[in-house]
Amino acid sequence: MKEQKRGNRLSGYKTDYVVFDLETTGLNPEKDTIIEISAVKVKKGNVENSFSTLVNPNRRIPAAASGVNGITDEMVADAPVLKDALGQFLSFIGNEILVGHNIHSFDMKFLNRATQEFYGKDIGNDYIDTLYMARSCLKELSHHRLTDLADYFHISAEGAHRALNDCMMNQKCYEKMGILMKETGTLLPDTDVCPRCGGQLIKRNGRFGPFYGCSNFPKCRYTNTIYGRY
Repeated sequence: MKEQKRGNRLSGYKTDYVVFDLETTGLNPEKDTIIEISAVKVKKGNVENSFSTLVNPNRRIPAAASGVNGITDEMVADAPVLKDALGQFLSFIGNEILVGHNIHSFDMKFLNRATQEFYGKDIGNDYIDTLYMARSCLKELSHHRLTDLADYFHISAEGAHRALNDCMMNQKCYEKMGILMKETGTLLPDTDVCPRCGGQLIKRNGRFGPFYGCSNFPKCRYTNTIYGRY
């Protein structure tokens, strides 16, 4: 059987995607585990469906984690275990592009560890991290937490740090940033993708002038000069 490759981090705006968010027992994907999974499916920029479940970690939830997300041992006592919850989540997302905030360094690591444990493979879905997107198009902000983006766009942050609420908040922020990036030309159109890995090509300035580079650098080092493409 051909090994499934891990999905690539893309850049830019897509009209069809699934925003997802996790709550966990801590920050270490090797030692901590998932206690909530939520997702929102979007088609042509509009929310069509949602998924959300608590997860029973079969261990006590640290007080520090409960202090952030409000999830307690009592709340997850009758929730599905991670293998069952993960299976439901994977069925919900299908092959859709995933969107989330700080997922490259956090959520995707938890997901890939779980899918490796239960299915022997990584998540194959390509994904867009709105933290990178925010750093690119909202450079005037001193911080780029999801709540900072919500405040900038005048979007309610009520219920932050619960997975489904964060999904809804991030979906609205993502749509707003998509508009900004189209207006400023920060990113190329969706059709301009890396021929090597499928990542988004981003316009950058180098020592010898402007060029297009893959957003998956350094994993992918594809480049092309501006004047050599057309």
